[in-house]
Amino acid sequence: MRFFTFFLLLLSVSLLAQKTTKYDTFFEKGNGNQSANYQETINYYRLLAKDFPTIEIQEMGLTDSGVPLNIVIFSACKQFDFDKIKKNKAVILLNNGIHAGEPDGIDASMQLFRDLALSRISVPKNTVIVSIPVYNIGGYLNRNSTSRANQDGPEVYGFRGNARNYDLNRDFIKSDTRNTKSFIEIFHKINPDIFIDNHVSNGADYQYKLTYIMTQHNKLGTILGDFLNTDMMPELVKDLQKKKIETTPYVNAFSDTPDKGFAQFFESPRYATGYTSLFNTIGFVVETHMLKKYAERVRVTYEYMRSAIDFTDANYSKIKQLRLKNEEQYQPQKSYTIKWEIDTTKSLPFPFLGYQASYKKSDVTTGNRLFYDRTKPYKKDVPFSKEYKSTKEIIIPSAYIIPQGFWDVIELLKSNGIQMQELKKDTLIEVESYRIADFKTVNSAYEGHYLHRNTTLTSQIKKLTFAKGDYIVSTAQKGVKYLLETLEPEAVDSFFNWNFFDTILQQKEGYSNYVFEDTAAQIMKENPKLKAEFDQKKQSDADFLKIPEAQLDWIYKHSEYYEKAHLQYPVYRILK
Repeated sequence: MRFFTFFLLLLSVSLLAQKTTKYDTFFEKGNGNQSANYQETINYYRLLAKDFPTIEIQEMGLTDSGVPLNIVIFSACKQFDFDKIKKNKAVILLNNGIHAGEPDGIDASMQLFRDLALSRISVPKNTVIVSIPVYNIGGYLNRNSTSRANQDGPEVYGFRGNARNYDLNRDFIKSDTRNTKSFIEIFHKINPDIFIDNHVSNGADYQYKLTYIMTQHNKLGTILGDFLNTDMMPELVKDLQKKKIETTPYVNAFSDTPDKGFAQFFESPRYATGYTSLFNTIGFVVETHMLKKYAERVRVTYEYMRSAIDFTDANYSKIKQLRLKNEEQYQPQKSYTIKWEIDTTKSLPFPFLGYQASYKKSDVTTGNRLFYDRTKPYKKDVPFSKEYKSTKEIIIPSAYIIPQGFWDVIELLKSNGIQMQELKKDTLIEVESYRIADFKTVNSAYEGHYLHRNTTLTSQIKKLTFAKGDYIVSTAQKGVKYLLETLEPEAVDSFFNWNFFDTILQQKEGYSNYVFEDTAAQIMKENPKLKAEFDQKKQSDADFLKIPEAQLDWIYKHSEYYEKAHLQYPVYRILK
């Protein structure tokens, strides 16, 4: 009898051990410096989905690698229909491996979902968790041990560029990749209240294992931004401190080292959290420190996600209400900032945990090199600037008009949930019309584009006839910030600056000088007012006076022969 009892005890212990080890992740089974590959990651989530009714894995759209994205959902109430979930639950979206050489979030998220399924940690009652296990699948399949030269582990990891060598964290507004197009589908399907993008930092050395970027609160909007800045972020920092994890805003230093201070990173809409903020989603970028051991980086990533989940679950109703109120700030006829800059007059002291830095002679080059002395840690106040100020505002129009020929822009707007109406017949409409006055263009390719910057405009009110099938896009909709950031040419990540409208920058017609000379003479004869302007320019502009070709071109561009499409921005604003 005793033997039988002992045998049963051994059997139950054995079964319990098997059950426990069955759900160990690849990372947990290794030496603390190894990360799961793509197939191991997906297979693990399939195991969890098979064994636990609270977890489901869904296949979504394709990536540039040809492999589809997946989302994994943890729902304590076993509800996976987002039309129903969004009504009374908060949703958190976790994004992992956007830079595939930074896999901390990939391994941490597997542990997180396992622990939620097994109730090893507090299970959220009011929040559904969604994870993209690996976003940059092409980069993650391109595994190596050398491309992250500054990073301490893991032993093998992916590559920053995706299957077409795009940096996916520069692609959100322009959406050149299938990865981004599929992310947009996921994002609007689940409408997350909170978004967390897991990364590993580059840059200075310091004591912190964990740094973070929060959505820039001025840009997010006063209602939601103030809540994030004064309520949510301080509580997350306190909760992490209870876990013995000190953290700092991402160290975007003013100089080579953090000693002279740093500023909050400003994520324009090309970046993940800059994009998600356009739809009133609170965003965070977790940036673990590249020089800390991999096991510790995975741990602090895990704990950051836990803290965010716990806070969201306790405040889910308030967050959802504030998101709706935040939308109401962006109404037609109100002002909207399209250009920001850091406000250094509002810097505050931040108690920073750093290492003493100095310079010493290089062992490799003929110069001096930066050196952080880890035997000399310090804690001292350094200036931190997190407030941004408006440097350019526009008045939100009632609507935009987009000619149907710009179908690529129209399709991208539609994929982002933008509602629009086709004109049923040719219609005369009073609009504000922009012309491109000036812009600069980068000299080297950047993410597949030659990006414009410092764009300036002239504007004019006029009545124009628009054709049947052209689109009217009202700004009285949820995606108004997305519309403004993409369709206002002066916005830093506007579609104009990303080359969507470069065809207007080229003249399609011209003239032969010897032929147009006679026409120009006739124009001057018939237009004394124009001739007076011409004579005045010759008198006031010495360079113009010396260049006959420039003088003839001036007359051409002030005549009816000059094509209307050149430098004419083809999207129009309806003001009332």
